[in-house]
Amino acid sequence: MGDAVAAQEFTPADRTRYREKVRRCLDVFERMLRESAFDTDDPWTGLEVELNLVDDAGDPALRNAEVLDAIADPDFQTELGQFNIELNLAPGPLAGGGLEAYEAQLRASLNAAEEKAAPLGAHLVMIGILPTLRPEHLQAEAISANPRYQLLSEQVLRARGEDISIDIQGVERLATTVDTIVPEAACTSTQLHVQVSPERFASYWNASQAIAGIQLAVGANAPYLLGKHLWSETRIPLFEQATDTRGEELKAQGVRPRVWFGERWITSVFDLFEENVRYFPALLPVIDEEDPLTVLEAGGTPNLSELRLHNGTIYRWNRPVYDISGGLPHLRVENRILAAGPTVVDTVANAAFYFGLVRALAENERPLWSQMSFSAAEENFHTAARHGIDAEVYWPGLGRVRATELVVRRLLPLAHDGLAAWGVGSAEAHKYLDVIEQRCLTATNGADWFVRQVQQRESDDRADVLRAVLGDYRARMHDNQPVHTW
Repeated sequence: MGDAVAAQEFTPADRTRYREKVRRCLDVFERMLRESAFDTDDPWTGLEVELNLVDDAGDPALRNAEVLDAIADPDFQTELGQFNIELNLAPGPLAGGGLEAYEAQLRASLNAAEEKAAPLGAHLVMIGILPTLRPEHLQAEAISANPRYQLLSEQVLRARGEDISIDIQGVERLATTVDTIVPEAACTSTQLHVQVSPERFASYWNASQAIAGIQLAVGANAPYLLGKHLWSETRIPLFEQATDTRGEELKAQGVRPRVWFGERWITSVFDLFEENVRYFPALLPVIDEEDPLTVLEAGGTPNLSELRLHNGTIYRWNRPVYDISGGLPHLRVENRILAAGPTVVDTVANAAFYFGLVRALAENERPLWSQMSFSAAEENFHTAARHGIDAEVYWPGLGRVRATELVVRRLLPLAHDGLAAWGVGSAEAHKYLDVIEQRCLTATNGADWFVRQVQQRESDDRADVLRAVLGDYRARMHDNQPVHTW
């Protein structure tokens, strides 16, 4: 999302040339999967966190450019909305204290950033959707200065041909229309990266899809939008609608959405990139000078810039990533399921649960996805987004079961096994996975805590209550005690 793209106009000829170049990149990528040596010797993991900025009262602070200048740390980057920034932690192995290193790095980075942002009247908050957002914060004027964002908004609206409709029926209902993709900026997430070999990629992606609903159930943290109590993880329907390039007629024709769970289990990473090229027209047809085939045949590693840029405008909840490090290509699963927060320790606990569980399932001799339909995984995903910690899901061999019971009885032991396979010590694994267990036993995640606090004060004005509860949330976030203890 954040790569620099100059402001420009695109002609029909640009789109034709771009399509040809993307397909050339895809052909080269297919050949690389057969012939090239991908970096697989020491698989690393990664962690990114998107953050909101609020003022002293808890209202959105549209000051990300000033905040980033003050922070002056390349690990912090711009995001779509002026009330957003993103923190990219240094990737590394999980063995040898990797999870605790993530916690230490994340706490140190956030504390240092908060110290520099506070004098500007801006404070950092980790939450899936900022509950104090108002309609005026979701207008075009709130887009960050990076020309890519304005260009992307223009191209989405142009492809759609009409304003974007946001219609979410939850506990309450929100129905509105917007003429920009800024509502996407309301969705702030934690993104987990797992580096895998080409041979194992399909297993890790399939496993990630199968557990997506479980991640949402235990980690939901976005119950309010524009003053309305909607889903436990309102990010999911909001993100799906805010970047939808389809009008009603295209939806009726079965055209795929750009925010996409997918529609089938895969057998190769190539399946995903090939689907992206086959199903989705370009939003940003920016052409690079590199000839990927020439680079490959000369013994180099092609950037595949067009393929990567196109992939970056298709928002799979588990996205395939092709990247280059140290001159070698590698592949990652980017898990984009989870909201940010509530605390650093909660965030690392969510990461530990994902990294452990996905490895255990991906390396299992009998694949989980051979025992459940893809549609069941997708239904789990949306059910958990709606109901959070109270969700019931389908699981092979058990049928319908409460997600919390499934996690405690079946999935946490698997996550422990998976972390052990990564080289994580037992004490370190327990430190974080016990947080997940306690969330399940107390039926408390970020969304559940926030809703309870609001309901206890529901005789007061909703906007004032949301502001007050967010202030309490922010203070507890800095205490770094996991949300189930709040």
